[in-house]
Amino acid sequence: MAYFSTKTYGHNIGLSAVFRQPNADHSHCHLLHGYSLQFKFTFGCSDLDNKNWAVDFGGLKPLKAWLEDSFDHKTCVDVNDPHKQDFYDLQDKDLCEVREFDGVGAEKFAEHAWRFADNLVREATNNRCWCESAECAEHGANSAIYTPFTTRKISMSDANEKVFGKG
Repeated sequence: MAYFSTKTYGHNIGLSAVFRQPNADHSHCHLLHGYSLQFKFTFGCSDLDNKNWAVDFGGLKPLKAWLEDSFDHKTCVDVNDPHKQDFYDLQDKDLCEVREFDGVGAEKFAEHAWRFADNLVREATNNRCWCESAECAEHGANSAIYTPFTTRKISMSDANEKVFGKG
């Protein structure tokens, strides 16, 4: 048995980030462009705490702070961007704040956010809970979800047996 809860940090909180896809030579996405990003996290646990909660949402303040520090009015740069120094030159002129990531874009932002959220909730709950997935939305039509295969504490064959009565 597993319980799931979700927490969303919507477009309305102002995670306005700009980035470019340095390897998208065939697309306009190689140009700087930005979004007010939205993140949705799904947390899971096998057992609820003594308040019947999967995750204490009040304990997620560090997650919101990390999102703000990483994306709120930030220029997100891929570590392998051949023009990375140009962005740091702009930062030196106080024209932007650079945040460097091992990969940029909705898919990678979802993965980076998942890693932070998973570490946070595992530590806060002594590994009772985990982050099942993280979704990063650029806008209402485009989003990406990161879900690692290793988050669940039960195997898919165990889940099939419990849910469908077959292994």
